[in-house]
Amino acid sequence: QVQLVESGGGLVQAGGSLRLSCATSGSIFSINAMNWYRQAPGKQRELVATITSGGRINHVDSVKGRFTIFRDGAKNTVYLQMNSLKPEDTAVYYCNAYTSDYVDYWGQGTQVTVSS
Repeated sequence: QVQLVESGGGLVQAGGSLRLSCATSGSIFSINAMNWYRQAPGKQRELVATITSGGRINHVDSVKGRFTIFRDGAKNTVYLQMNSLKPEDTAVYYCNAYTSDYVDYWGQGTQVTVSS
């Protein structure tokens, strides 16, 4: 099993920055990809960014150039650096791990609120 613990959400003004962290533990060797998702009120959960075990990175178009997913292998932690935040980025952000045995693990979620 994989355990995920998120931190770093909060309230920020538009144009500001936040960094989310997702600390992983457990069977981290089985992780194929780490993802950040978000879910705004009344909307479906959407994939924001992915980093694979091989280092491939992808960001959804709406955050390209503003958000960056990266990892620190020594700390077994994945980050989402969010710059130039907009009110429409307001959501609960979830860390996700997808493993080699096709299992999804989720963090507890962290609230990001961007005020205009």
